[in-house]
Amino acid sequence: MIGIFGGSGFYSLMESAKEKMIQTPYGNTSSPVRIGKIAGRDVAFIARHGAKHEYPPHKVPFRANVWAMKELGAECIITTTACGSLKKEIMPGDFIVPDQFFNATRRKDTFYDAETVHISAHEPYCPVLRKILSETAAKNGFRVHPSGTVVVIQGPRFSSRAESAFFRSQGFDIINMTQYPEVVLARELEMCYASVSIVTDYDVGLHSDPSIPPVSTENYLSVFKQNVEKVKKLIVDAVPCVPESRACACKDALDGAKI
Repeated sequence: MIGIFGGSGFYSLMESAKEKMIQTPYGNTSSPVRIGKIAGRDVAFIARHGAKHEYPPHKVPFRANVWAMKELGAECIITTTACGSLKKEIMPGDFIVPDQFFNATRRKDTFYDAETVHISAHEPYCPVLRKILSETAAKNGFRVHPSGTVVVIQGPRFSSRAESAFFRSQGFDIINMTQYPEVVLARELEMCYASVSIVTDYDVGLHSDPSIPPVSTENYLSVFKQNVEKVKKLIVDAVPCVPESRACACKDALDGAKI
């Protein structure tokens, strides 16, 4: 089973899909889990922001969503997101597959409130899934950045100029509102996790080019809609490439982590 988090528009990708409600210790999932097949592989899909986009980034039930995937037997999670660029060379319309994150949120980010568990996050994104997503994007002729650091902000507002300048000064590549805590929650359950992001904007614009405006909901939605079919094709082509058995370290994330 492969888990997928994305927008409700991805419902159309699945064959013979059925909806299932999963009860979790962390409340309801963002949407009913849709279970079906993509390219012959079993997949489970959750619309991260809800079927009607009713959950803003800071209200997404991340723990419930990830827990539900584990309950269904998913060993891998692939996600799609929109993001803003913090570097001129990472342009709107590009794809990027992050390998590192910086957490700037204030969210509940662990399943272990009653015991001490220190998972390692030195390589938070699964290298096997990242390679598959990057290579699949390149094979389709999409401009893709195979690595990068995403700074995840609380949302729902966009950054101030001062905040964006700080993020750029730290060398971060892109900015997003949803990849954290998904990535570490998946690691706590020994699941593989990787994300492919479509760059929709330049955050607060570019200092070197005053004609580039700061991000707005209208312009980021416009760019995302222009590229949504590319994102769908990338996922459809990537899913059958996911190995049926895992050899990565993700599956052993809890070894030695519990005190």
